[in-house]
Amino acid sequence: QVQLVESGGGLVQPGGSLRLSCAASVSIFSIYAMGWYRQAPGKQRELVARISRTGTTAYADSVKGRFTISRDNAKNTIYLQMNDLKPEDTAIYYCNAKTGILSPDYWGQGTQVTASS
Repeated sequence: QVQLVESGGGLVQPGGSLRLSCAASVSIFSIYAMGWYRQAPGKQRELVARISRTGTTAYADSVKGRFTISRDNAKNTIYLQMNDLKPEDTAIYYCNAKTGILSPDYWGQGTQVTASS
C-alpha cells in the first residue's frame, strides 16, 4: 500500500505560480512511476506530468514549457512547479503512483488549483 498526500493548491491570478507537493508513505526510490493528473468539473481526469524511476519526464502538450515535475527521493516527495497559470488549468490535481508496470494505481486525495482574477 502506498499513501499519497498532496499539498500546495490554492487560488492564484492568471499568470501566477504554485508548487504542488506529494509526499509518499514509502520510499519512492524504486517506485516505477509517479505523476500528476487533474480533473476539471464535467471533464475526465487527464495526465498532466509523469516522472519515471530513472527520472524520465513526460508532459501534456497543454502544460509544456510552463509546468515542471521533479522528485526528491530523500524526502519521498514529488513536486509540480506550475508557472504562468491559466484559467483552463483550474482543476483538482491528484498525485498518482504505480509501483510496477502491472500494479494498481495509487491516488492522493487531491488538491484544488484555481487560476482566476
